[in-house]
Amino acid sequence: MFAVLKTGGKQYKVRAGDVLRVEKLAAIAGEKIQFNEILMVGGESTVVGAPLVAGAAVQAEVIDQIKGEKTIHFVKRRRKHSSQRTKGHRQQWTLVRVTEVLASGGDATGVTAATGTAAARRAAHNA
Repeated sequence: MFAVLKTGGKQYKVRAGDVLRVEKLAAIAGEKIQFNEILMVGGESTVVGAPLVAGAAVQAEVIDQIKGEKTIHFVKRRRKHSSQRTKGHRQQWTLVRVTEVLASGGDATGVTAATGTAAARRAAHNA
């Protein structure tokens, strides 16, 4: 059984046992999380959501919070100004291992939903 899930503005096709590198989530290593935005579930019968599949979920375990490779952006200004700037960036990722794909019953599992860090900050601020 496989599922297509959406997180961090991207879509991933996953099966049980897959290891994913997704945009940083508000979770610690060893925690069990659940992705609720499921676009499609496949297996014996394929179910395509409009836009989401109701009741479907993907459960995963957080392996680690990591940083990606550093990307360097060199900016050189126009002639006669002799100014230049170097900018660097390291993307923050979360490694997760998919443990289970649920075609139905994902609402009543009691596992915490996977939320990005921006959504977690907004929720903490509004609480």
